[in-house]
Amino acid sequence: MGKVIAVANQKGGVGKTTTAVNVAAYLATFGKLTLLIDIDPQSNATSSLGVEPNSEKTIYEVLLGKISAKDAIVSFTDPYLNLLELIPAKIELVGSEYELIEFQGRERILRGAIESLRNKYDYILIDCPPSLGLLTVNALTAADSVLIPVQCEYLPLEGLGQLLNTIKIVKERLNPKLDIEGVLLTMYDSRLRLSNEVADEIKRYFRDRVFEAKIPRNIKLSEAPSHGKPILLYDAKSPGAISYAMVAEEIIRRNEKIEKSKGIQKQEMTKSNHG
Repeated sequence: MGKVIAVANQKGGVGKTTTAVNVAAYLATFGKLTLLIDIDPQSNATSSLGVEPNSEKTIYEVLLGKISAKDAIVSFTDPYLNLLELIPAKIELVGSEYELIEFQGRERILRGAIESLRNKYDYILIDCPPSLGLLTVNALTAADSVLIPVQCEYLPLEGLGQLLNTIKIVKERLNPKLDIEGVLLTMYDSRLRLSNEVADEIKRYFRDRVFEAKIPRNIKLSEAPSHGKPILLYDAKSPGAISYAMVAEEIIRRNEKIEKSKGIQKQEMTKSNHG
């Protein structure tokens, strides 16, 4: 069964969509069948992959029950992205939180919509809006874990507490299995004292949950979305590309280690039950 990872931070401009798009692209490049779901009304993940969001087959229609999730999936022809698929977003999502308020079990709509897709993919990534509203709660309720990009500056660090509180509430009330996949330091500049202080503070709190790779400030990462390409297709040798490749590898490595550990535990339980 595929792992569902929500990429979330209510603070805008921290590299959330850049992270969702590029981690998804690299997971696919490394041989993992990956689905990226864009539930941000700004549709930046959608346009960053060169997809035109003005369609009647988007996550908006899926959430309102007009179409199934599999009917909204977009595939890519590029050989590097042939294992990546996308459920796009569009601007109409802006009003969806008010439309969904009338739905029974409104926090679990996305979870129900993608349940049938979990067995098809190795990874499903959800790019959340920069808010802690109903769309983000839906993503956290559907997810197994949360990847949190944090910009290496003071204000993004200050707002992290709100997100952690929301994760705690969702875990208590809606999704007991929700875990933190990891915290990713973005826009990192090793020459700046503030970057290093924020990195130290994050590591002190999250310890081994902080990704080893840090995403540097990189002009190529900023340029790639305007060309409708992930960084691996725009400039694979740039520092940003190399860093995101490392993040994807780390996610694969961590999860394979967890699965291996579960397999060993299962074998030991089977032996003890038959002993």
